[in-house]
Amino acid sequence: MKSNKLIYTLVSLALMGSGCKKALDLKQQGVYSSTNYFRNEVDAVNAITGIYSILPEEDYIGHAESTFDTPSDDYWRSGDHGEDEAIENLTYDASNAAIRYPWKWRYEEINRATNCIINIPKITAISADVKNRSMGEAYFLRAFGYWRLMIIHGDVPIITEADYTSLNFNVPKSPIEEVRKQIESDLLKAVDLLPESYGAADRGRVSKGTALGLLTKLYMYWEKLPEAIATGQKVISNPAYALAPNYTDNFTRANENSTEMLFSIQAVQNVVQNDFTVYYIPRPWGGYGFSQPLQGLANEFEAGDPRKAATLLSVGDKVDLGDGNGLTTFTADLSATGFAFKKYAVFNTQADGGGVDHSYAVPLMRSADIYLLVAEALIRTQGAGAGDALINQIRHRASASLKPVSGAGMKELIHERRVELAGEDQRHQDLMRWDKKNIVDIAAIYNLAVSKAPLDQNKTVTFVRPKNYYFPIPQVEIDKSKGVLVQNPNFK
Repeated sequence: MKSNKLIYTLVSLALMGSGCKKALDLKQQGVYSSTNYFRNEVDAVNAITGIYSILPEEDYIGHAESTFDTPSDDYWRSGDHGEDEAIENLTYDASNAAIRYPWKWRYEEINRATNCIINIPKITAISADVKNRSMGEAYFLRAFGYWRLMIIHGDVPIITEADYTSLNFNVPKSPIEEVRKQIESDLLKAVDLLPESYGAADRGRVSKGTALGLLTKLYMYWEKLPEAIATGQKVISNPAYALAPNYTDNFTRANENSTEMLFSIQAVQNVVQNDFTVYYIPRPWGGYGFSQPLQGLANEFEAGDPRKAATLLSVGDKVDLGDGNGLTTFTADLSATGFAFKKYAVFNTQADGGGVDHSYAVPLMRSADIYLLVAEALIRTQGAGAGDALINQIRHRASASLKPVSGAGMKELIHERRVELAGEDQRHQDLMRWDKKNIVDIAAIYNLAVSKAPLDQNKTVTFVRPKNYYFPIPQVEIDKSKGVLVQNPNFK
């Protein structure tokens, strides 16, 4: 079990609703609201941790957000969620359940963060360091909620602090430009307030590097390439965010101490469960068998690249499930594509009880992502070869035997992002932003034979521009707003 304050507080929050009958018979001592809760430093820290506690939710980062990468050419949906088939085939509409699920959790994250932003400054019984850190965390986590909304839907409502104070949550959409400005504003504040790093007791909290990393990503999606370079260099040049010595360490318990982990989902076995990993693991091994990698992804890895073995389980590979039966073989009947994601096939040892490791920290943003975004921005602003040094750092970390690139252009950059970040929910969004700039043809890519599961070879995927660059607003939210929210124009 992770021994840090963030995890302990998550455990406490989970246990608050699971007391015995005797506890229920106790006389009520007080009722808390935003107006009387924020009294001291402990209250501030617990309120911030309450924002983090949303991340492992199955209908949020715990699973539902990864659904939006399902159309990509990296993996086949699999699983038994019928709504995912329409997402994968780009035939979804505003009533699709997968589009509806995470909406409320994004705004719950935004609302909890805004509550902290309004009330923590009023606390006097709190140290300056904890107050600043807590405010920085709140600004980052609010920005992250808006980031997911903007990436998936484009124009979305912005709930201002005045709206929150007046409990006015039914507001119209703001243009994507305004949403980007809101995210940028919150992230710049977070950068100023957050510490560079934490001790082991606070492992898992967002840092200055986390905020700089997301700000770099924002600038890339905003096509502000010089700003992306300048911001990303602050991550790359700081040893506090250095690449892990071994690529595989990012996907084992070793990542608990990795400087490369800028942002991750924290959980605790049997208490605050992280459903993310279980979705990727074959059903006979205790998982759900979703998101099965495709042949095209397997083909993308160069000969001798150890990232392939670290990323994919192929037929014949051996895995220790911690069940006391030694190594188990990955067989063809475990996947309709012949592959599974080894990155997320993480198991407890036999001494820990075996089975799926639900408390493994799932990477949401790694320094490697930022290295490659800066390399891309350099290539696109300065020409082929400008990103070679950064790409080669990523390649050399993977294996000293991989041939260094020279004069790398977008083709090489696109390859490197695919093999480095496979299964980390970047591919579909990467392809869409490149398609917008005519760097790739996403429609053609999605209809390649290697981009489809064997049983879908006769399927034609129709990517409609600009409609499929964003997903619709959930129809249920349109209905509840009674005319205040207007559907995205391509889904009317």
